[in-house]
Amino acid sequence: MGRGRAVRIGPWLVGVLVLVVAGAGFGLYWFQPWKLWQDETVREALPGTAASSTAPAGTPPDASSAPSPAAPETVATGELISHEHATSGTVKLVRLADGSHVVRLEGLDTSNGPDLRVWLTDAPVEEGRAGWHVFDDGEYTSLGRLKGNKGSQNYTVPDDVDVTRYSSVSIWCDRFDVSFGAAKLTARA
Repeated sequence: MGRGRAVRIGPWLVGVLVLVVAGAGFGLYWFQPWKLWQDETVREALPGTAASSTAPAGTPPDASSAPSPAAPETVATGELISHEHATSGTVKLVRLADGSHVVRLEGLDTSNGPDLRVWLTDAPVEEGRAGWHVFDDGEYTSLGRLKGNKGSQNYTVPDDVDVTRYSSVSIWCDRFDVSFGAAKLTARA
């Protein structure tokens, strides 16, 4: 009698065990908790700042040469505030010599996480939980995956994007639809 009961419990127990293992595997994939302990530091120079200022060999010092391209110009800045995760650093919207724009994150320090993006948005930056979910409500442009959760990095703004339509930048977790941190962009005078 005991033997028949063990046979009936065995397949049920195996089924439950398979579901638990599959659920744990999915949970690990979805949440990626190990990223909380992994920092990725990126140190990129601002594009266009490494141009050489020396004259070509054999050129007299007083000879006129072609004018050097204009230096990158910061057109708007903002300080990152924390949302879902502690986040700090400076955001700059920079116009390069060729007229293109980049969003530059300087001194970024935030948590690592799954599917983090840099978004240029038209949403207001609000402190606290009220600001966590607003960035996908209006207009936004994804500038790509966050390269690292620490350091200084650049994100190219596509040429067809009118930067005057956007007022903020968010470090956005696309998997959970939440902002890790954001900055209001204020035009430089």
